[in-house]
Amino acid sequence: MIAAVSTPYTVPVGLMDALQVIVLVLVAVGATAVVLIRAHVRQVLALSVYGVLLAVLFLVFQAPDVTLSELAVGAVALPIVLLLTLAKIRKREE
Repeated sequence: MIAAVSTPYTVPVGLMDALQVIVLVLVAVGATAVVLIRAHVRQVLALSVYGVLLAVLFLVFQAPDVTLSELAVGAVALPIVLLLTLAKIRKREE
């Protein structure tokens, strides 16, 4: 039977499990915060922080390609589009 390749830079399994649990809890707290915030601009900013938390989650679960996509879309592009939309709506209301 062939064992998996082990490098000297691997993180101990117990430490990695604890890190994954901590990041999952942070993501759950971030998602709850996004839902509970009522001010639109603050909600978009919380959504951006939530996107960063998701990117960290993907990084911890060793998916660097998904991490980069989430950083680009969830933490930057989507909040910018939402903030521009809010600005345009407020301009029409005035």
